[in-house]
Amino acid sequence: MSIIWKYLDKRSAAVDALKDYNNMRFIIEHTDDEIKAAYEKMGGISSQPPDGMPHTHNPNAMEDRMVKGIEEIDILKERYRQAAEYMAWFLPAWEELSEDERYVLETFYSDSESQTSAVYSICDRFGIERSSAYNKKNRALGRLVTLLYGKA
Repeated sequence: MSIIWKYLDKRSAAVDALKDYNNMRFIIEHTDDEIKAAYEKMGGISSQPPDGMPHTHNPNAMEDRMVKGIEEIDILKERYRQAAEYMAWFLPAWEELSEDERYVLETFYSDSESQTSAVYSICDRFGIERSSAYNKKNRALGRLVTLLYGKA
């Protein structure tokens, strides 16, 4: 299934795709480390924790740990594959936007700021009124939608 189908309603989907960008970038950057950690958890012999409680012996404990590790690695690899597919779809459109359009969209849709403070940040940067900031955001989002999905 293509990544585009996840974002079918064009305008709100472009906003969702924009919000997913940082998560996908994080996945791409950190999956190798997570896979290495999963491999390390799979190997080695674990000892009984010194908590004083009696424990039962599981003769398949090592195999269970390896199966769990393999499943975890499969999940990480699939997540990475989806993130790479997303980036191949989203980045060309994102890079086509001007620096100002990217700033407006990042500022308005980042989770760190409320929409009101984002609008004021845009107003301060460009020396414009609030209504003009909203118009600038709508134009930038419209251009991103067109770049991602083409003309309606």
